[in-house]
Amino acid sequence: MGRRVLLVRHGHEPADDRVVTWLTQAGFEIDSRKPFAGELLGEPGDDLGGTVVFGGIYNVYETDKHLFLNEEYRWIDRCIKADVPVLGICQGAQMIAHHLGAWAGAREDETFEFGYFRIDPTVEAAGFMDAPLWVTQAHFHTFDLPDGAVRLAGNDNYENQAFRHGDKIFGLQFHPEVTIEGFRRWQKQNWANYDRPGVQQREEQTRLMHEHDAAQAEWFYGFLGSLFGRPS
Repeated sequence: MGRRVLLVRHGHEPADDRVVTWLTQAGFEIDSRKPFAGELLGEPGDDLGGTVVFGGIYNVYETDKHLFLNEEYRWIDRCIKADVPVLGICQGAQMIAHHLGAWAGAREDETFEFGYFRIDPTVEAAGFMDAPLWVTQAHFHTFDLPDGAVRLAGNDNYENQAFRHGDKIFGLQFHPEVTIEGFRRWQKQNWANYDRPGVQQREEQTRLMHEHDAAQAEWFYGFLGSLFGRPS
């Protein structure tokens, strides 16, 4: 396993998420790129141990409007063909699904998930998630399951909360990388509109965050270990 893990970012938020924490503790070299700011992603070489495509504000199908998305799709394609572990989170999961031929976008009812919501593993999720988990959410877009993919988790709001395609490509609609500090920043953002359908009120978010954050972190660190292993 290569030592470098390339992180595809869609914003300027602080790099204090759980992906960075785990990679640092595991001894990986973190290579953070921002294609929206003009940075290119290159080619996956022998030193590459994996890639993570983070969430963001961009509609994954608007490649004519956001030209940098084409560079990200090229990178995802190269990594898949090179048999590199690929993790997509929220927008990143939608991009992987869309690249693999599935629809991605907003449902007509635009039901939001913003807060901490329970997801349930499917029968195919053994070794991925063994019990229901309350996870961080911030989205109203979703995706269909690509051909050949396996649904790993869902809930009553959105049936596709996690999937895998093969053994090294995973998409998570939720945000297990977000810490308590990170979610508190989200609660203060202009887009955190608490009048939208499906959005938990701030007090409920905070209560659920303190109840479930530790379990979410424990699960996510275990998942990252199984996906990326240890650098060589």
